Amino acid sequence: MKSLKQKLYAHCHQWVDEKIALAQNVIRNAQSSANQETKSSAGDKYETGRAMAQLEIEKSTTQLAEANKLKQLLNELSSETLSPKARLGSLIETDNGWFYLSISAGKVAIDGIDCICLSPASPLGNQMMGLQAGDQITFNQLNYFIKNIH
Repeated sequence: MKSLKQKLYAHCHQWVDEKIALAQNVIRNAQSSANQETKSSAGDKYETGRAMAQLEIEKSTTQLAEANKLKQLLNELSSETLSPKARLGSLIETDNGWFYLSISAGKVAIDGIDCICLSPASPLGNQMMGLQAGDQITFNQLNYFIKNIH
């Protein structure tokens, strides 16, 4: 299980790095586009183009800040986390699937195991926090029996 957790941890890092690179790219392209706008006799077109580029920059800057927060959270997390209770960094094995409490990076198949990277701030992640093997919860009319915490 240690190797699975390490691979999930690496997947989450790669997912965040891709989000950061995408946001930085959009910011660069929007800035370049805004800088290339030339004032023409159609002044409104110039102003509209610059305003749209500025909106794109602001939106991407917000996305970049959020991705950087996720990266910081991941850097504080360890794939070596071991605890009898579910917490940030835990790999939770249930009768309805595997969950890695880290960030919301979606579903990933690693070594033939489908696992959902789940934020503790999400409704299901929040319910799983503090659980231990043998506990059971119900979420969206689905029962989850905790088989093990890795």
